[in-house]
Amino acid sequence: MRNPSLISLGVLSALLALAWAVAAQSGGQAYVAPRTPWGDPDLQGQWNSQTATPLERPLTGELAGKDALTDEEAEAVEQRNRDRNDSAPTAGDPGTYNSFWNDIGKGLNRTQLILDPPDGRVPAYTPAAEQRLATERAERATRGPADSYADLPIWTRCITRGWNGIGSNYSSNTQIFQSPGYVVVLQELIHEPRIIPLDGRPGLPSDVKPWLGVSRGHFEGDTLVVETRNLDARSSYRGSSTELVLTERYTRVADDEIDYRFTMHDPETYVSDWTVGRPMRQETEGLTIFEYACHEGNIAMTGILAGARKEEQDAAAKQ
Repeated sequence: MRNPSLISLGVLSALLALAWAVAAQSGGQAYVAPRTPWGDPDLQGQWNSQTATPLERPLTGELAGKDALTDEEAEAVEQRNRDRNDSAPTAGDPGTYNSFWNDIGKGLNRTQLILDPPDGRVPAYTPAAEQRLATERAERATRGPADSYADLPIWTRCITRGWNGIGSNYSSNTQIFQSPGYVVVLQELIHEPRIIPLDGRPGLPSDVKPWLGVSRGHFEGDTLVVETRNLDARSSYRGSSTELVLTERYTRVADDEIDYRFTMHDPETYVSDWTVGRPMRQETEGLTIFEYACHEGNIAMTGILAGARKEEQDAAAKQ
């Protein structure tokens, strides 16, 4: 069990860092978020959260053991990521997306996205979670890589990316819309909107589990707080269970930046909660969210399944 004082210190440090960032953005004056015509903090617009900063603090390499980075070090992390994307594929590898297809990331002045716990790592699994995940792995091992379409990830099947707070190398844009009593958060990846009521209505019954869960929101000062429950088990993130309660916080800290954070509360899976911070930058200059027409052109599914059947035929012919 972690020392509660360390948890408090980590949270305090994160809050102080946010306060410093807000003051710095406005020359020492507290930033005042614009308001909608009905008085809510205005979060509307198109935002992008792409960054090469990893989720967890690295355990090896030049960033191991470090927490803060200079601007130059942060940009070097981004440049190395672009260089990796543009490196030639190895022999026999047909290659994949290069930097042309990827969003331009923003280097962060820290070595990981996790703000708490203080070590910058995802907390350990509970014994029950270890057993559950081991059982799932053992069951999956009884089948081939593509015995049927159901063996492939829901991402590959173009069904959903699930809730996507971590983002992706591409299509990392988010569009936020507001109307009286509602906020809509639209993920560019697989063009999925979450319609979030703000009127205090109760959630849905526990046996109703949409892909993106059931979200309810409210404002705490200038911060939009969104609590999501009832997530479908098939859209699990890092082993999370259906008992996960996801709490997101959106705070506009400058005209062109939202401080976005989320906390994973899942006692069935993790020995403690953990919190991630991933800044969102406003996208302007004529950029727009594109239609993510994944399933309409998803010939990969046919190719993957056909390739698996061909491998099985070749193996049988050799017997």
